[in-house]
Formats: sequence, structure tokens, C-alpha cells
Amino acid sequence: MAAGTGTAAVDVAVIGAGAAGMMCAATAGRRGRRVVLIDHATKLAEKIRISGGGRCNFTNRDAGPANFLSANPNFCRSALARYTSQDFIDLVTRHRIAWHEKHRGQLFCDESSEDIIRMLRAETDAAGVSWRMPCSVTAITRNVPASQTAPDADPSGFPTRTGFIIETSHGPIHAGRVVIATGGLPIPQIGATDFGLKIARQFGLKIIEPRPALVPLTFDAAAWKPFVPLAGVALEVDIRTGEGKKAPRFREDLLFTHRGLSGPAVLQISSFWEPNTPITIDLAPGLDLAAALLDAKPGNRQQVVTVLSGLLPRRLAEQWLVAHGDLWPGLATQRLADVPDKTLRALAASLASWAVVPSGTEGYKKAEVMRGGVDTRGLDQQTMEAKTVPGLHFIGETVDVTGWLGGYNFQWAWASGVAAGQAV
Repeated sequence: MAAGTGTAAVDVAVIGAGAAGMMCAATAGRRGRRVVLIDHATKLAEKIRISGGGRCNFTNRDAGPANFLSANPNFCRSALARYTSQDFIDLVTRHRIAWHEKHRGQLFCDESSEDIIRMLRAETDAAGVSWRMPCSVTAITRNVPASQTAPDADPSGFPTRTGFIIETSHGPIHAGRVVIATGGLPIPQIGATDFGLKIARQFGLKIIEPRPALVPLTFDAAAWKPFVPLAGVALEVDIRTGEGKKAPRFREDLLFTHRGLSGPAVLQISSFWEPNTPITIDLAPGLDLAAALLDAKPGNRQQVVTVLSGLLPRRLAEQWLVAHGDLWPGLATQRLADVPDKTLRALAASLASWAVVPSGTEGYKKAEVMRGGVDTRGLDQQTMEAKTVPGLHFIGETVDVTGWLGGYNFQWAWASGVAAGQAV
């Protein structure tokens, strides 16, 4: 996309042309605001393009405050209530984009993520938004008049007593308000940066320490060695971390990898996992393994590995018995009828409550989102505006609001973008 010529003076400058940024710009433009949308990338909305396996899990029917993490958990309520998943579904429908529900409320395009990108671009164009892309922002400063006796407006009509000066690779822009929509740190290979966090710090806003979220978990190589042969095995599990009845728990698919664990179950729990603490996995959810083994035991001449392979993926059953050979030597080849009940109960318990301590994560290169960001206690929940910096707004992933896997983070992008777009 060629860089737009833009304008030297605008009402609103939105920095970041991703999901939240385009939504905000279109909303503000429809209200008659002069808006410029700035992005440093050469290709529009690459993160939308690759999302959902190329089909964009664009929202979740069930999106609500309970599906988000934040140091200030009530902050997201207002925006999510004022722009719901149904509102976005209505927008998608108006643009005649075919979609389907996969499971657990997750909505995907039938064809391609490109449909969502084209829709957002059409919305910004219809709203009269100007573009500068590719265009780098080198500095943002408050606009302080040289003299208090200066006229209230420059020849272009821009009020000189308020707003910001944005220095860009295509020249300066004077903006009454600035919206930071530059996203988080994940997937640096497609252009993610810490720009939003730098601007927040520059203007004195607090940051909740960022870290990768919705990310595969890794393990110490020596400790994981017995499970390396399971790479590629996938199965539904119950997974949890933390203590107590309110500890986060999910039932989703898990995937063994050469370095650790992945799949939707692990991505979900990774957002809640704290370093040096265990995750606990039930590898046979909904099944009383102990009862199943004991019920099958009388007179059963089959080997334990054969019986267990009827209850779990065969590779998992085989390797589990190998990995625990020091506890139960030769158990795999014993006839089920000959195994003590106590041993069968212990085997079942090891599979139903497998507690492991990850050594880390695959990092921002593999993370889908960032947990942490601009501390929302410094923002107005109605407008996304910094309480101490009038006219400066933060939206989307830059903010300390992180959704579950399954379309929730896109819904936060749409809702926070609309909230700021209605306010600027």
C-alpha cells in the first residue's frame, strides 16, 4: 500500500493499523473527525491475516469480562458491554462475509482472514480516514505554543493550544488526540514492537510487566527426554494451575512437542501459569481410569500396555509405562489379572493428575498475545484515555487486558477501539 499524503493537522491520529486501530479510526471518522491512521508496516494487518489458521477467529459469542485477565479485572466491563460480539457479527454480516461457529462460541470466516481486513479497510475508507503507511513514528510530544498570545488556530484550522506533535518519516502531524494501537510484543517477525509501552512510559504511565501469553510451554531437556517420543500425540485433557476451587481450569486438546507441551489446553493455561509452579493435567478426563482398569482385571490375560492402549492413545500408553519403568518395573508386559490393585490405582492416579513444572515458554516468537501492558488503573474505562495525559488514548493489546484463546482478544480489540473512537 502506498503511503497516503495525509494532512498536517488532524483531529485524531491513530498509530497502529491493526484490529483495534482500524476499528477506532473508522468509528472516529464516522463521527466527522479528521482522522489519520499511521502504520510502519508495508503489509496491512498481518496479524489478522495469519490468525485462526488464515481464517481469523474474529470473535467469540460468549465474550465477557470473565474471559479476560488483568491486574484491574473490572476495567474491560464497560467497553465489552457497549460493543458486544453480536455488534461485530452484525458488521460482518452487513459486509456479506460468510462465517461459521467452530466450537465453544468461536467464530471463523468461511473463506479467509482477508475478508476481515478488506471489511475494516472499507470501513475506514467510508469514514474518510487518511492513511500514512508505511510510515514510521519517531517521536510524540505535547504541543506547547511558543507564546500564550499565539492565535487559537493555525491557518489550517488546527487549535495550537492543545494536542500533540507527531514526528514521522513523512513529516510532522499535528493531532488534537492520539490513540496508541500498536499492539504487543508477540510475533516480532511480522513487525511487533514495544512502541506502545515506550510511549506510555514517556508520558509517565505505569506498566504491568509484559510477558508472553497463549504460548507453548517448555521443559528442561533432561526432564523432558522420556516424553520426546510422544511429539505429535494430541488428546483432550483437563488442565489446571494454582490452588483452590477458583484455580483456572480448562478442558481442551493438548499436543506433545519435542520441547514440551502445546495445543489449545496449554495455550489457555499459559496465560495463568506462574514461573516455577506446576501445571496439573488429567490425561483421561471424564473417565475413572482406576475403575476401568479394576473392572477389566478379573481373568484378563492381556498385557497392561494393551489394556491401557484401549483407554488412551497407544503411543501415550506405551511411552508412559516406559517413562515410569523405575516405579513399576516390567508393568507394561504383565498380564492385567496379575497386577495388584494398588499398582493399578497408582498408575491411574499418575495419568489423572500428572503434575509437571515447566521451565519456561516458547517466548514471543510463538506467543499469540502479550499479557500485561499499560496499567488500566491509569486509563478511563469509558474512553481509554490516560487520566494524567488528556488526549492520549491506549487500546487493544497494548493495554493490560488479555483474553482467553478463542476470539476473545479480537473482541477486546473491536470493543476498545470503538470506545476510544466514540470518545476522541
